[in-house]
Amino acid sequence: MSEKIVLEHDELRRTLVRISHEISEKNPGPEGLALVGIHTRGALLAQRLHTLVGEQTGSEVPLGDIDISFYRDDVGDRGPDAQPQVHASHLDFDLSGRTVVLVDDVLFTGRTVRAAIDALFDYGRPARVQLAVLCDRGHRELPIRPDYVGKNLPTAHDERVNVRLEESDGVDEVTIAGNGDPAGALAGEDDTESEDRP
Repeated sequence: MSEKIVLEHDELRRTLVRISHEISEKNPGPEGLALVGIHTRGALLAQRLHTLVGEQTGSEVPLGDIDISFYRDDVGDRGPDAQPQVHASHLDFDLSGRTVVLVDDVLFTGRTVRAAIDALFDYGRPARVQLAVLCDRGHRELPIRPDYVGKNLPTAHDERVNVRLEESDGVDEVTIAGNGDPAGALAGEDDTESEDRP
């Protein structure tokens, strides 16, 4: 089964601009705002949103990234060959009293976001946590709803949403592929960096 492209470079850029405006409008006091990306592609998206929000507000909003590898509820169920790739987390600012916007690429079951919230609170106690995702594909297993959504993607459970970014993949695009399509492996769906995995 071939991949269907649902977001190309220019549309992905416009989507991030829109999300950044929504973040700025919902949080008019940028001095209390911070962006934290979930490794890996969520962290890359957070960097882009950080630049856009800074341009819109004229403020340097703190930026961090977080690895949730060992906060996942399935880490003990994985075999030796399926263990997550671990990244360093960077949260070099005080979370207390801040509104932290968690950023991820694909929202699927909600388990990655739950793990990210657990990890975040090990670093401090933010006043509130908001969630921004590039794509929401449904099929939630936990009661988690994003505050900012780039694109809602109705999908079958066995389809895969592949997010590719220039920084990691050399191209900006979002595609949907059937579960049996080998192209689905290109986006790292089975490691810790994406919500989009079985």
